[in-house]
Amino acid sequence: MGTSSNSSRGSSAPRPASKPNYFLRRLGALGVVALVLYCAVIAVGAFIGGDDDVLRTEEVAAGSEPAAPGVTETQPDVTPETEPTTEVVETDAPTTTEAQPETTGPPTSNNPASVYIVGDSDAGTFGPYLETLLDGLLIVDTELNYKVSSGLARPDFYNWPVELAAALPEADPDIVVVTFGGNDSQGLSLPERRANGDIDFIIGDPVSNQTEWLEEYERRAGDVMDLLLENDRAVIWVGIPNDDNPDVTARLALQDQAAKAAAAARPDVVFIDTWARFSGRNGNWADFVIDPRDGVGKDVRAADGFHLNANGAEILALDIAVAVQDALRDMGANL
Repeated sequence: MGTSSNSSRGSSAPRPASKPNYFLRRLGALGVVALVLYCAVIAVGAFIGGDDDVLRTEEVAAGSEPAAPGVTETQPDVTPETEPTTEVVETDAPTTTEAQPETTGPPTSNNPASVYIVGDSDAGTFGPYLETLLDGLLIVDTELNYKVSSGLARPDFYNWPVELAAALPEADPDIVVVTFGGNDSQGLSLPERRANGDIDFIIGDPVSNQTEWLEEYERRAGDVMDLLLENDRAVIWVGIPNDDNPDVTARLALQDQAAKAAAAARPDVVFIDTWARFSGRNGNWADFVIDPRDGVGKDVRAADGFHLNANGAEILALDIAVAVQDALRDMGANL
């Protein structure tokens, strides 16, 4: 449209518009000067500091100004979570160290005594019921560790001194209940077998080699007792019963004699006379004994003529529990 308009007006059109254009140019120049002056005023004001607070507020809000103190104030949820965690760790260490001596005090529900039950299959027989009885005291933690067919006669099969030396530091018991003997009425071997795999017996049958056998077995039992007595542990050694076979009973009697002798030489060892508990009136083998819980005579033997059945195991556990309670009282327990 602009092209068609210019062609209709002809060449004389620019002269009448010369004055208005000149005026507009002057007006525009004045506007530019005014704008420059205005910008100069703003710049001077900013330089002096009139808008400094506004600008810094906007910068902090935008996160453009790193300031560690500002982080603590604007993020309170982060700082408290971090600082208490460090303080708690530092505070807990000395608290735990100071609380440790309490474990040497009298046994309580908050500071239970540790009872470690170890031995052969006899321990596995009376052990579970003994644990039940002791758990009822509410001041005892128990652990049962037994090995069927083991003992002190045959360390080539199972070496109890080595096992106990490794297990005791971890179990850290206050009281140890231990029994061996049901498998020990035989020749005494060394821990290592011969090069050809044969058992290296240093002493044969206990009846045929009575003097040597008694001396060696007493030494072995005594060494185990000494190991268990370390660190002021209370030790309760549980003896063995007799057998319905007279020949087996003759061998078992020697084992029981040697264990009693080792215990007698160590006053801190309590010996439970299982033999006497489960013998008849004449001291011989008995099928039935009186249950102290109800005064009723009960069958106490397993079918093999040596091991105790459930009745017998529970009666023996009662005798052991009395000895454990005595040990707990010696430790200061309120029983």
